[in-house]
Amino acid sequence: MTQQILKLSEVKLITGLSGSSIYRGAASGTFPKPIKLGERSSGWIKSEVDQWLNERIELSRHGGGA
Repeated sequence: MTQQILKLSEVKLITGLSGSSIYRGAASGTFPKPIKLGERSSGWIKSEVDQWLNERIELSRHGGGA
């Protein structure tokens, strides 16, 4: 299985979250943590972001809230 890496701009577009919300969630454990790609570069594993998004949808649809 091939893994796809998303940059911050793509994660923001997919989730609708701001950059600070994404980093805050990653720090608190409520959003996937980025991986280091280089000295000054990081990205998110697409399957982890997709899973997070699906969990939010499921919670929303079945009365769990955000």
